[in-house]
Amino acid sequence: MIGRPIKLLVAEDEPPQLRALVALLAELWPEARLCAACGDGLEALEAWERERPDAMFLDLKMPGAGGLEVAQQVARRATPGEAPQVVFVTAHDEAAVAAFERGAVDYVLKPVRRERLAITVARLRERLAVASAGMGRQIEAQVDALLETVRPAEKGGGAGAQPATMRPLQWVTATVRDTVRLYAIDEILAFQAQDKYTRALTAGDEALLRTSLRELAQALDPEVFWQVHRSAIVRATAIDKVTRDEFGKAWLTLKGRADVLPVSSAFHSKLRSL
Repeated sequence: MIGRPIKLLVAEDEPPQLRALVALLAELWPEARLCAACGDGLEALEAWERERPDAMFLDLKMPGAGGLEVAQQVARRATPGEAPQVVFVTAHDEAAVAAFERGAVDYVLKPVRRERLAITVARLRERLAVASAGMGRQIEAQVDALLETVRPAEKGGGAGAQPATMRPLQWVTATVRDTVRLYAIDEILAFQAQDKYTRALTAGDEALLRTSLRELAQALDPEVFWQVHRSAIVRATAIDKVTRDEFGKAWLTLKGRADVLPVSSAFHSKLRSL
C-alpha cells in the first residue's frame, strides 16, 4: 500500500527535453517525488534497481538501451507488486503500438505538451490508486480473518453457542487519490455507485471503494443508512432536502455538501408519508 509520496523516474537522453519533462511533472504532480532523472537506458535500469519507482517515463530511443528494452528488463526483474507503471516518450506516433504491447499505461509525443501530459498523469494516478486499493482489500481481508479467530462464539462452533448475527459495517477502506484510507462508518454521509466503483462521501472529502453498492447495502445498518435510489445510499441524518425538478424527478441534497443525488419515486413517496 502506498503510504508515501509517489516516486517517479524519468529517462531522456536529450537534456532540454529531460528538463522540460521534469518541470512539467513537478507542476502537474507536485505531491510526487522525482527519484531519478537519467540520460540513458542503462542509467535508468541502475536507478530502477536502486529506487524502485512507482512510475517510469522512458524515452524510446536512448543510448545503451531504449525505453522498450528498459521496460522489458524491469518486467523480468520485478517481483509481483513492485513492477512500475510505464509511460513511453516518443517522437513518432506509430511507436504507440509497440508501447502498449509492452504494457504501457500511456505514451506521449515530443515535444511534450502540458495538456497531453495532464491526461497521462491522471491515468497514472488512477492506475496507482486501483493498485493501492487492491492491496488495501487484501489487508482488510486479513484483518477480517484475524477477527474471526478471536470471535469463535459468533461462528456457532462452541458448546451452547448462539447462531452468528451479522454486525453492521463499522469501517471501510477507500482510495483517496494515491492513498488508501480507513474510514469509520460514522464519517460517511452517502455512498453512490460510480462505474465499477462506489463513491463514498464524507463532510469534507470523497473516496472510491471497490465494494459494490449492493454489497454495502447488505452490510450497513438500515436504520442509519437509507437506500434512496438503486445508485445511492444516504445516512438519514445527513439528508438536507428532497426536491423535484421540472421533469418530476426527485433529487436529494446533503447537509454541508453541494452534491445532488437521485431519489427513486418509491422512496420519495415513503419519505412524504413519514
